[in-house]
Amino acid sequence: MPAAPALAALVEPLFGGELPVRLRAWDGSEHGPQGAPVVVLRNRRALRRLLWSPGELGLAQAYVTGDLDVEGDLFDGFRRIWATVRSGSVTGTRPPVGPALRTALRYGLVGLPPRAPASQARLSGPLHSLLRDRAAISHHYDLSNEFYELILDPHMAYSCGYFRTPDDTVEQAQTNKLSLIADKLGVVPGGRHLDIGCGWGSLSLYLAEKRDVQVLGVTISQEQKAFIDKRIADRGLADRVEIRLQDYREVPELGFDSVSSIEMGEHVGAENYPTFVRLIESRLRVGGRALIQQMSRRDRPGGGDFIEAYIAPDMHMRPVGETVALIEDGGLEVRDVHMMREHYVKTILAWYASFESHWDRAVELVGEEVARVWRLYMVGSALVFEEGRMGVDQILAVKKSPDGRSDMPLVRAW
Repeated sequence: MPAAPALAALVEPLFGGELPVRLRAWDGSEHGPQGAPVVVLRNRRALRRLLWSPGELGLAQAYVTGDLDVEGDLFDGFRRIWATVRSGSVTGTRPPVGPALRTALRYGLVGLPPRAPASQARLSGPLHSLLRDRAAISHHYDLSNEFYELILDPHMAYSCGYFRTPDDTVEQAQTNKLSLIADKLGVVPGGRHLDIGCGWGSLSLYLAEKRDVQVLGVTISQEQKAFIDKRIADRGLADRVEIRLQDYREVPELGFDSVSSIEMGEHVGAENYPTFVRLIESRLRVGGRALIQQMSRRDRPGGGDFIEAYIAPDMHMRPVGETVALIEDGGLEVRDVHMMREHYVKTILAWYASFESHWDRAVELVGEEVARVWRLYMVGSALVFEEGRMGVDQILAVKKSPDGRSDMPLVRAW
């Protein structure tokens, strides 16, 4: 019997009906609905990966190694696959053990687990120690600045943009976001700002160049610091921006008028988050404001098996309400929560389009396996925000005085 219909007969009872995608096996046989995206099993190893690591991680391992591929609309294909994987363990009827075992033996599904892909993160040391955090950040952010330039807009803003109109480009959306953050923080010329996890400097440079603010930015990515330092020199901003290769826990200065953390709080870890908030509170002057833009997740804590294994090791997300409570427990008063989930879908789709248009160069820079990791990462990320399984939120907080003075305006100006 050809492989595809035999394998479909093995797994379809688990899902209570026909597979939502068409299946093509290594022998050329096919099975499944016509017109649907085609999941291509290039070898038996793809199935062994799914057998040893059922669900998201096994599927990701099979895809990034090229053992499994998708033909047709990649978003539609993975949308159907993720839905099938999520529902497969709780619906349908298991096939009889005897026939299932014979099929597994015939098609070589039984064997030792395949080796983990080379692109999978391998960290050691205590969780969220300084050295381990540097290794985790380096795994993700030190691929090369040129690689990220293939994806991001000219600001090099690697966070959710803000689309004031549906027709905004991603560059305009990032400009909108930077302006919005500056307005929420109430920055003024000559004010002092601390940018925790400053990335490639989009906010640090914007505040210095457009709002005449004195900025200290900290990152633990050497590639990022080198990139920003060059932009500072090129734009003549050395008197207004200082970028340090420094962990946020090592910043000694006090009395900042404002502090930002743009999609960095996910990296500090669950146990360290209270320390993270207390540090922000202690660095602000009374009446100073903090803006934390951070991703949230309701369906499970952490970052997800694929994200933690390939993109952001040791990442931790939680429901936004829990983050708000932690910020308040750290001594800050939360004044505004702005949910921007739909904006992230549009941001990621723009990144994905740019990435695909530079596919050949991306492969030259990082190799095909890592490029496939990023293709899967962007497709999967767009889908989880589209489906509401993850969110992204701007949380504005203030350090009020002991008698309750906040210096906040009575009416929001943003």
